[in-house]
Amino acid sequence: MKRFLALGDSYTIGEAVDPAERWPDRVAALLRARGTSIGDPEIIARTGWTTDELATGIAAAVPHGPYDLVSLLIGVNNQFRGRNAQEYRDQFRALVAQAVAFAGGVQRRVVVLSIPDWGVTPFAEGRDRAAIGSEIDRFNAIGREEAASAGARFVDITAASRQLQADWVALDGLHPSGQQYQRWAELVIETAAAELID
Repeated sequence: MKRFLALGDSYTIGEAVDPAERWPDRVAALLRARGTSIGDPEIIARTGWTTDELATGIAAAVPHGPYDLVSLLIGVNNQFRGRNAQEYRDQFRALVAQAVAFAGGVQRRVVVLSIPDWGVTPFAEGRDRAAIGSEIDRFNAIGREEAASAGARFVDITAASRQLQADWVALDGLHPSGQQYQRWAELVIETAAAELID
């Protein structure tokens, strides 16, 4: 039975949707449909977490590897709180290294997801949407660089998040709906399946 560890914030825990609609759970379901025996994802994530708070959460949870797949999606709250990019780089680099360790040192089994653009959502009405998008792009450039440096996979979900459709936002006006998470899962599976399907 394959093991999947998902690390992140509200986007990973699936704020405002049922557990089965979260993208990690949908990834597991898609893998099972392709013939991979994989358990339910172990999730270490909480709404509002920044990179340092995720690190603290991981230390408290003490996950036991090795895992066959480890995902990392973190940084939107760093951007939202106005935290600086260098701090993000330093803390994100450490988290990617930790994810690789959880994957038993197999770098290609770590999947880093880009930060979605919350600036396109109804929640951002009245804010500078262009500035939000620009800041997220800067953080994502760091994420892409650090993932590549560590030998991890990088999956761009930001472009999909910007193609906002009527049913792609949860009732809170901010977080993705199950339909958007399904699209993220499909993007992730193109990377994950190559590593997990025997």
